[in-house]
Amino acid sequence: MTAPRVLIVDDESIIVDSFTLLLCHDGFEVRSAPSAAAALQLLEGWTCDVAFVDIKLGSTTGVDLLKLLRISNPLLQVVLITGQPDVATAAEAVRLGACNYLAKPIMPNELLAAARNALTAKQLADEKERHRADLEAIFRSLSDGIMMLDNNGHLLQANEAASRICNCLALQLQSAADCAHQPCDGACRELIQESIKNGTPAKRERIRCQRPQKTNQVVTISTSPIRDHTDTCTGVVVVLRDETRIDELEGQLNNRRSFGRMIGASSPMQRIYTQIEALADVPSTVLINGESGTGKELVAEALHSSGARRSKPFIKVNCSALPETLLESELFGHVKGAFTGAIANKMGRFQKADGGTIFLDEIGDISPAMQMRLLRVLQEREFERVGDSTTVKVDVRVIAATNHDLAERVRQGKFREDLYYRLNVIKLLLPPLRERMDDLLPLINHFIERFAASFHKTIAGITDEALEVLQQHSWPGNVRELQHVLEHACVLTRTNQVDLESLPHDLTSQPRHPSGTQQPVTVSVAPATSPTTSCPVSIQEALIKAGGNKSKAAKLLGISRRTIYRQLDQHQID
Repeated sequence: MTAPRVLIVDDESIIVDSFTLLLCHDGFEVRSAPSAAAALQLLEGWTCDVAFVDIKLGSTTGVDLLKLLRISNPLLQVVLITGQPDVATAAEAVRLGACNYLAKPIMPNELLAAARNALTAKQLADEKERHRADLEAIFRSLSDGIMMLDNNGHLLQANEAASRICNCLALQLQSAADCAHQPCDGACRELIQESIKNGTPAKRERIRCQRPQKTNQVVTISTSPIRDHTDTCTGVVVVLRDETRIDELEGQLNNRRSFGRMIGASSPMQRIYTQIEALADVPSTVLINGESGTGKELVAEALHSSGARRSKPFIKVNCSALPETLLESELFGHVKGAFTGAIANKMGRFQKADGGTIFLDEIGDISPAMQMRLLRVLQEREFERVGDSTTVKVDVRVIAATNHDLAERVRQGKFREDLYYRLNVIKLLLPPLRERMDDLLPLINHFIERFAASFHKTIAGITDEALEVLQQHSWPGNVRELQHVLEHACVLTRTNQVDLESLPHDLTSQPRHPSGTQQPVTVSVAPATSPTTSCPVSIQEALIKAGGNKSKAAKLLGISRRTIYRQLDQHQID
């Protein structure tokens, strides 16, 4: 750790020598200058944390130097010293940003206390500046438009995306007549004014702006009030999301049955496909959130293969599968001799992904130390290999995935808040299989075809009874669980179909619910003695007992489902 640096600006050598002796003994690195000009020249090639400046410096004054230092380095902590203390001078010094004002003679403990307090103030200022820079970087990188307005609707701050989406909104807030881009119904302005007036969040989705320059532009706008320590609304944050392209793609992809290696034509999957198309060439970090087995890796692959980086490497890392020491080496690489077993230099995954994409799966499981290292990579796109001090720079798009609620882990203190904001620039939420059951049969057919080819079998499909069991299952393991179930079934089936006997026992042993009921039906009808003993009354009773399910009714009667249909048709039973 480098020693804190102090600059002493004084033309009295005895003051400089005594200050230097005391401060060096206390752990500071000290340099001195006899004049303001010499101090400014020294600071051109050397930075410091604290400066002790004498007010009397020949032709200039310490106050003049203070002004120059605050311009060139606003975070530098300046302590003014004087042999002739004056209230007016002291007040002026504080107003101009001096952190302290000492009168000679200065006692050793007084000097050291001033230096330590100034250093603490510098560290706090540095930390605040880092947070500000982080927020500003996030603010700039967002593809959504962000604006801050006071409680009178005056624009305080906006990012470039905001003006790109709607550069007339600030004018609209004052008067609809000021807007130069007619026609405009002022929906955005009304929503913001309502939010300021009521002090509550508001949102309008898919507003069609109809601006001449952007025909039929589609924008979603949301507002959130800003409150001070007294819970008074002092302004509002406005988020503008241009969904024009997404709206167009949704219209084009309504009938899309698959995307990349993903299968599904349901509405939730159509939204995912549309989002992937929109994000394919966006360099921002993407966080994929979803339950285990929902296909987060497939989404990451699709994001990579749909964009301009498709010809570059796509590197995958399962962060939960490796202990911290190995994960650090896997991500960043190491040099020979960095630790026991490091017998040669190794290139890390980040370096292998240079120019392409790195997929960090299960990001929520990494340790606090790894979170800190990863934060730097996301901020600076640079790192050092384990055991090496040479900085490696990379051009990598980062896609992360987790099945955890990272916001909740932040609240629990298990995940760094700054890293969360870096990762959560753009979020994709994958639906569980139980929320897109329309995709179940296409997924079943896909896996049966795949495993039939793999096992060199002829498997034409799935029986109605087996399909019903799969439809009634809640699928806590999602698509991955379905894949394993069908692999098991394709291995064990002795017919040309996946049937009940080939399904895993834990599925077929679960209570089964007829369509439209919540409880299993107990059937006590004795089966028919032969396929020909199929009077209409017994068929009707069996159908009632089976809740209208013809396959179950046929099983109860000991006849085939085809016979059920034939008898119903023969006796004209509906």
